[in-house]
Formats: sequence, C-alpha cells, structure tokens
Amino acid sequence: MRSPVPALPPHAPRLRIGLLGGSFNPPHAGHRLASLIALKRLQLDRVWWIVTPGNPLKDNTALPSLNERMAAAQALADHPRIDVTGFEADIDTHFTYDTIAYLKRRCPQVDFVWLMGADNLAGFHRWQHWRAIADLVPLAVIDRPGSTLKAAHSRAAIVLSQHRIAESHASLLAGASRPAWVFLHGPRSHLSSTMLRAAAKNEK
Repeated sequence: MRSPVPALPPHAPRLRIGLLGGSFNPPHAGHRLASLIALKRLQLDRVWWIVTPGNPLKDNTALPSLNERMAAAQALADHPRIDVTGFEADIDTHFTYDTIAYLKRRCPQVDFVWLMGADNLAGFHRWQHWRAIADLVPLAVIDRPGSTLKAAHSRAAIVLSQHRIAESHASLLAGASRPAWVFLHGPRSHLSSTMLRAAAKNEK
C-alpha cells in the first residue's frame, strides 16, 4: 500500500539541498564527481540523488528495477551528505516539474537547487514545463566533456542568459531570486550511463 506521505531524506528549514535526478542506469563516478563539485562550489548542505521510475524521454523497456538502481546508487555514493531516494515512485510522477513542485509544497523553507550536467542543458528545452522549472528553483549546470559549447549555445541557455550568475558567485545561487542559474567548470568525468550500458552489452 502506498504511503500517504512519502518518506524523504533528512531535511530542515534553510538547508541548501541539491537535487540530482536521473535513471542512474547505472550510477557512475561522474554522478559522484558532479555532486561533490556542487556541494563545495554551491556551499550545499546535502545532495539528493532522485532515482526516477523511468525517464519519459528514454526507452525504459530494459530498465532495471527501482530497488536495484537505488542500491547501486547508494553503494557508489558512499558519502555522508549524499542521500539516495526513490520518492518519485510514491508520488507517481515521471516529470521533473511535478517532482520539484511537490518538494516546494512539502518543504517550503528548504533552499533547493536543481543539478544537471551540461549535456542535459543542451536538451533542457524539451523537458515538460522547462521554463516553469527555472522559475521554481535555481539551476546549477556542471560541465561535461563534449557538451560545453553545445550547452552554452542551447535554446535554454539563450532564453535564460540574462539570469545567469557569475561562476565566482556560485555560493549565492541557492538563495537567489528565480530564475537563476550558473555554469560550473572543473574536473570532468568522461563516464556516462549510456557508455557503461554499451560496454556491458558488448562484454555479454
């Protein structure tokens, strides 16, 4: 039976919490690196890995179970300030806007920041209610190999260009008026879930 009030990771008023959503199929060191960069540069208190039931923009027919992916994510995260959660399944949503809107209602005094790789910014304009997402929470874009220029010249980056804050002021993002976003540069991982799935398929 579905819980009427889904359990969430630890949170409290005025905490700064980064949200990293995805299928985590599989989780990899790039997820962890991006989270550690965000924790430090944005001065976050915690990062939540939101393991989604399934990405609506992807084929989910071969997707491992939510419990399997959460267990793998938990083992890889291995950090006291990174929490792994699958609460999206409890609120029955697959869309980021609905997830964030739920969290804003449930935890109105928490300062959430949505974290995404530069490759996601390049396609952000295809997300449902993407402009409304930017109005709900600040966005932190973490650089990814091969995506720097594509992300910087993407439709979303152009539309939101006047709301971009300087990377030197990244620590102010969590409390900034929305919309607001920052592009974080630093160590980059070449790993991707797509690449790891392909490698595993070739081995078989």
